[in-house]
Amino acid sequence: MTDTSEPGVRRRSAGVLLHPTSLPSRFGIGDLGPEAARYVRWLADAGATWWQVLPLHPVGPGNSPYSATSTFAGNEWLISPELLVADGLLVPEEIETPPDFPGDRVDFGTALPWKRALLRTAFERFDEACPAPLARDLEVFREEHRVWLPDFALYRALKRAHDEAPWWSWRSPLARRHPDALEAWEDENRAEVERVVFEQWLFFRQWTALRKVAGEAEVEILGDMPIFVSRDSADVWTHPDLFLLDGNLRPTVVAGVPPDYFSETGQRWGNPLYDWKALEESGYAWWITRFRHALTLADAVRLDHFRGFQACWEVPAKDRTAANGRWRPGPGAKLFRAVKTALGDLPLVAEDLGEITKDVVALRRSLGLPGMAILQFGFAPEPRSTFIPYAHERDLVVYTGTHDNNTALGWYREDATEPEKDLVRRYVGCDGRDIHWDLIRLALASVAETAIVPHQDLAGLGSEHRMNTPGKARGNWTFRLPEDAMSDLVRDRLKELIDVYDRGPRVAEEPHRPNPSAGERT
Repeated sequence: MTDTSEPGVRRRSAGVLLHPTSLPSRFGIGDLGPEAARYVRWLADAGATWWQVLPLHPVGPGNSPYSATSTFAGNEWLISPELLVADGLLVPEEIETPPDFPGDRVDFGTALPWKRALLRTAFERFDEACPAPLARDLEVFREEHRVWLPDFALYRALKRAHDEAPWWSWRSPLARRHPDALEAWEDENRAEVERVVFEQWLFFRQWTALRKVAGEAEVEILGDMPIFVSRDSADVWTHPDLFLLDGNLRPTVVAGVPPDYFSETGQRWGNPLYDWKALEESGYAWWITRFRHALTLADAVRLDHFRGFQACWEVPAKDRTAANGRWRPGPGAKLFRAVKTALGDLPLVAEDLGEITKDVVALRRSLGLPGMAILQFGFAPEPRSTFIPYAHERDLVVYTGTHDNNTALGWYREDATEPEKDLVRRYVGCDGRDIHWDLIRLALASVAETAIVPHQDLAGLGSEHRMNTPGKARGNWTFRLPEDAMSDLVRDRLKELIDVYDRGPRVAEEPHRPNPSAGERT
């Protein structure tokens, strides 16, 4: 938002990156309950005005939030057992003695079955008693989300009935969505479909309550929208006509990125690519619905892999790596013009990392969207990177690193070359012993209007605590925040730097609507 005291000047702000699954919890995985509310207040006490999260949607194989089974639904594993007790859907004894889950990581293999059983118990209790206030709330939710909820509920129930097998392996009438077959199956499995609706209601009910806590604390949510969706998703199953699939509903080409810093053979993501012509003919209706929905979950949204809107790396579906791909043009500004016509100006951030060409930069700037700068990529001596702090511009969100990077400490100890280490030490004027705080200071001191720091860097954690290693199939997304990472010492040190570099909340009489985008927005 533009500072009302000086027309045309935007306020500086700071935030922290941490996915809710990484929050402390005695239930094996972070959730949307009391610990999330405590975290929001911790951020506010530190002077942070942004909490950046990863996509909040239900995850598929590998537990990646970037490979979700729906771009609209919420991740039911984030539902808080404690809030279910508060709603009378569980009794205290049912959550008093959870299994002895590890405290330093998410053990999906043990946490999710235990939580699944709790959710089934809560549904059965609700179904039996059907308390009137909760029942009315559920019906309101059902109506508000009627655009996507029925299809997702049916898809999710079918997957459970097929032992999580992908939709294209189901009987042809179900895979191809023959109306009579779907209606007959739903009639026979009504309770299972309703259980999915119930779980989605719980997620949105709890997320809405947490957003209220955040609003009262003057902390806003920076969400994340992956450009692509998973093949095994309710989106592709429901709208196969919007994707490049053959007559057997198999992708002809898939998404990825060319060889880069992260991988010598590129990354074959495997997502089906959009049929942009079909989407354009529809007026980009599906995308307009998606943007509208995303901004009910967050105050602003980071567009993951923004360069894919200009051109994406198209990989033949038969290839095992992304090395032999090619660039396929995207919709460019046409999509964003349609979204703006339908929804008005939107608070968006363009994730413009990787192989960024002049046309991608031109698209971002024409839309008035801030890009991103990653300090870990900023200290190659020759040629100098545009991510080095002296080269920053105002329309950026600067990070020490993202969920795909090593931690700041891990980067310095294990990944940075000796010339990079030498340059960063000379740039900061330090000996490297407190390098994570040195990088945090550089981010907050930057002219970039928004600075985001992964919580691992605030805590000075090493590479064993990184969230994701691109190209690595297993062991990702399990990071859990140690309790001492939310100490008064860490909070006060962050607060001091936020104050020094003028990134804290404004005075009470100024409306608090921080926004990471700059200038004219899409």
